[in-house]
Amino acid sequence: MTDPFPFSAIVAQDEMKQAMVLTAIDPGIGGVLVFGDRGTGKSTAVRALAALLPPIRAVVGCPVNSARVEDVPDWARGAGSELEERPTPVIDLPLGVTEDRVTGALDIERALVSGEKAFEPGLLARANRGYLYIDEVNLLEDHIVDLLLDVAQSGENLVEREGLSIRHPARFVLVGSGNPEEGELRPQLMDRFGLSVEVASPTDIETRVEVIRRRDAYERDTERFMAHWRAEDSALRKRILAARDALPAITTPNTALHDCAALCLALGSDGLRGELTLLRTARAQAAFDGDDTIGRSHLRAAAPAALRHRLRRDPLDEAGSTVRVARVLDEVLP
Repeated sequence: MTDPFPFSAIVAQDEMKQAMVLTAIDPGIGGVLVFGDRGTGKSTAVRALAALLPPIRAVVGCPVNSARVEDVPDWARGAGSELEERPTPVIDLPLGVTEDRVTGALDIERALVSGEKAFEPGLLARANRGYLYIDEVNLLEDHIVDLLLDVAQSGENLVEREGLSIRHPARFVLVGSGNPEEGELRPQLMDRFGLSVEVASPTDIETRVEVIRRRDAYERDTERFMAHWRAEDSALRKRILAARDALPAITTPNTALHDCAALCLALGSDGLRGELTLLRTARAQAAFDGDDTIGRSHLRAAAPAALRHRLRRDPLDEAGSTVRVARVLDEVLP
């Protein structure tokens, strides 16, 4: 199988890449929504992220990637008693997927062959402690959206059907991509994404030429191309691990809390999820930058992605959400 395109080799799209890196540092940020033109590297970045992320330690044979033997669900009888390293899961949730495939259901084959009532885990089980990726998320069927909202809220998947009553952890980073021309995303689901980024086709010739050059080199001689960029990905992986270790020690001054509240009030964002997400994102940004205290530079860097999808529509303001956030940033956090 061909190795995925290296994360570090993706040209431009810096905000998208940075958002994905920050969710790798702190999965509690809540995921990334990527909207933009076709052919701008949205899916490529997600595939590359899987290869970039550090491995996780999980119980051998556990279908929900449990970190400890005592956390293995009772129904997962085939799990072992030792730990192993496995790649951070990045699971695709395709359009048109059935609810049974997402949540899990009765294992029909075992029921017919042995008469045993057993649970066959679904995509949510495989995505636990990893990433769940939805391409064209704005075209997802409503009943699957509702299901994802429930699980994202609780961090747990509950299956009650065919005589089964199953619970298992389902904590994952949700990554969605789509083209806004093909339909809007339901506000309830959009609010569940911690960060939202916009991508567009490069408008200068040099950038477009570099995109073509790297993609052509990757397709013509994949092994050589991967060898060239492997060191860059490795350095980024080490930086992510260092930021994870530093995250708990990051100092949060009262001025940072005040700035978060003042910014969200000025923007008119609904609820308090904006402040909380902005704070977590700024803290991850500080850890990634090697700083020990959240400052205004970290808040300014985090604010567009954390807040642009939480703004109320203003019929009197024709500026886009990104422009509105930038304008208020200049006023509130000069």
